[in-house]
Amino acid sequence: MEPIKIDITILEPVHKVWAYMNDPKHITKWNFAHESWHCPKAENDLRVGGQLKTRMEAKDGSFGFDFVGIYDEVVPFEKIGYHLDDGRNVEVHFNSIDENTTKVVQIFDPEEQNSREMQRDGWYGILNNFHKYVENN
Repeated sequence: MEPIKIDITILEPVHKVWAYMNDPKHITKWNFAHESWHCPKAENDLRVGGQLKTRMEAKDGSFGFDFVGIYDEVVPFEKIGYHLDDGRNVEVHFNSIDENTTKVVQIFDPEEQNSREMQRDGWYGILNNFHKYVENN
């Protein structure tokens, strides 16, 4: 199945975007697609073989899940590659457009339970939430 690609341009320098994407104290502030959800905990061992672990939950307690990625590639301020428990791959590219603008591109393998459109919308919702958080903090 062909990967899904999404991107967003953030009006902040690449060093800030990288830090906010990878620091657990920031991850918990943006890692959800809708305001009815939250990310109560995050851990990140940002190195090849290290793990990204997050928890997403509906604020009303009705549903939640753990997200675990294992890093395959880490190129500071440029690229992160990891795979999920089910073998799907994710890449995140950080493209510095100029000193105050960064384009973030995410490429991920879709899963088979939900439509490509639903998955794209969900991942884009999280990326857009990240974008707003970085530009406003």
